[in-house]
Amino acid sequence: MRILGIDPGSKTTGYGFIEQRGNHLCHLDNGAIFTDSKTELALRLHRIYSEICRLIAVHRPDAVAVEQVFMARNPASALKLGHARGIALLAGVNAGLPVFEYSALQVKSAVVGYGRAGKNQVQQMTRVLLNLPEIAQEDAADALAVAICHAHSHHLNKKMQPDQHNLLRRPS
Repeated sequence: MRILGIDPGSKTTGYGFIEQRGNHLCHLDNGAIFTDSKTELALRLHRIYSEICRLIAVHRPDAVAVEQVFMARNPASALKLGHARGIALLAGVNAGLPVFEYSALQVKSAVVGYGRAGKNQVQQMTRVLLNLPEIAQEDAADALAVAICHAHSHHLNKKMQPDQHNLLRRPS
């Protein structure tokens, strides 16, 4: 299974592609989409959306995992972060992919084993778990961590999701 992890942000959106082969995780690609904070928000969001769509077309993931908003310094920042998150969700859904969301606590627990781990620890563990030659850029490491979290969680997600077919049937 090929997974796209996304760490959304209006200035920097991290992305990471991994492939799960049995119990083994393979790194495929990672990076960040940078935008200029002086550029109009709508244009920045368009750039993020276009780039995520391009990356999906190139790498053809089976699922998209996006980190949930957990805090922001001020309401304006929280709204901009929410917009970037929405763009990431939309890009995945428009590509016909299943989209999953994970809190920072879930991601850190899955990667480091401790939900309050620091960014440094997340970067180190993504390097170790994916056998990277060097530590990935901060936003890219966070995105890889989201993808790793999904790789560890997707079997549970399948079991916990209600059967859509049964939801549509009327009770007898």
